[in-house]
Amino acid sequence: MLMSVFGRLMLLENSMANKISFPIVIIILVILFWGSAIAGGRRLYPLRTQSSDITALPSFSTEGICSSLVKTQGYACEEHLVTTVDGYVLSVPRIPVGRSRGPRGNRPPVLLQHGLFMDGITWLLLPPSQSLAFLLADNGFDVWIANTRGTKYSRQHISLPTNSSDYWNWSWDELVAYDLPATFQYVHDQTGQKLHYIGHSQGTLIALAALSKDQLLNMLRSAALLSPIAYVSQMTSPLAKNAADNFFAEYLYKLGIFEFSLRGDAVIQFLKDMCKKPGIDCTNLLTTFTGPNCCLSPSIVNIFLDHEPQSTATKNMIHLSQMIRQGTIAMFDYMNIDENTRHYGRPTPPVYDMTRIPNSLPLYLSYGGADALSDVKDVQRLLETLDDHDGDKLVVQYRNDYAHADYVMGENAKRDIYEPLISFFKLQ
Repeated sequence: MLMSVFGRLMLLENSMANKISFPIVIIILVILFWGSAIAGGRRLYPLRTQSSDITALPSFSTEGICSSLVKTQGYACEEHLVTTVDGYVLSVPRIPVGRSRGPRGNRPPVLLQHGLFMDGITWLLLPPSQSLAFLLADNGFDVWIANTRGTKYSRQHISLPTNSSDYWNWSWDELVAYDLPATFQYVHDQTGQKLHYIGHSQGTLIALAALSKDQLLNMLRSAALLSPIAYVSQMTSPLAKNAADNFFAEYLYKLGIFEFSLRGDAVIQFLKDMCKKPGIDCTNLLTTFTGPNCCLSPSIVNIFLDHEPQSTATKNMIHLSQMIRQGTIAMFDYMNIDENTRHYGRPTPPVYDMTRIPNSLPLYLSYGGADALSDVKDVQRLLETLDDHDGDKLVVQYRNDYAHADYVMGENAKRDIYEPLISFFKLQ
């Protein structure tokens, strides 16, 4: 099995050899190979309960992002747990006040949603004076940090073990249908207020999809979308594009690999050691996937590797690959008329219609000219669907030099992105 995976990876290497440097290809393929190897062998376990048997789990947790990364910086933090309708238990840390510990009052809540292969630590990778989560708290917001199912702090389920294929039987459709509504409802109930929302990458995709289906609107105050993902057929990332074109995720799924993990401890340590050597710029590890980031400090890669990348479902990777190949934003395609009909009542998957997003919803979109995942042409296609949006409700920011990772790890992001975003929120 592993040799078959390696052979598939070598095909990807050959197809990309004329686009990116050979050493970087080898490094990334090693990560993929190692991650696939440790994720292999997932087998179907029988369900122990039905959805009607769901019982409430505790709403608070004592371990997680709060104790490891927030309280250590002098901020108050609470660990909350949210259970979705389909039984996934999600970690949602809360930073209720800034470092000065002023009164809580009626601080407006803001929910931060990370992207693919990341978790809530996305918003805490930079120093406290530059990290968006801390900046929001210091500027009077009640900050809630989402962690998608399958990531380090959201690997609980009321009945399914994480090494079962059932646990990983989801794509971003389920994040739209279950994770996002459950988290929104919980924060709304806890605070009694409508939410501001900030998403990055996949975090923008699930928000746009939900909004196109009239979800969340009664609980949403405004939304900020960083590196927005809706249409992805024009993406220029050679790694993502070639993986999709070669049906890599579909191949892993057929091998029985249902958890798509890029993280292996030995490989992560190897990369961290390599990055310490003089003359090696490890930001290139991200460049191959994200595009040439303008503003990453070389030291940020080691911090990134301490916490990321995170797992996702192989089915989710298949869904994203379908979007790349087909140029659509639609629900998961089972590639079988009978299966699609069973799930959707029609032979083809329903489309998420971006034109249905309400014109009066305050939106802040920021995208970069060097982003290989949220390509300029794809973002412009999204913006065309928002042509009728109220002029005073849509702010579009374009940074010619920014790529995908700059939005969450860039040294200049505070000045370039976060401060204008916070001003936008305060106007709402």
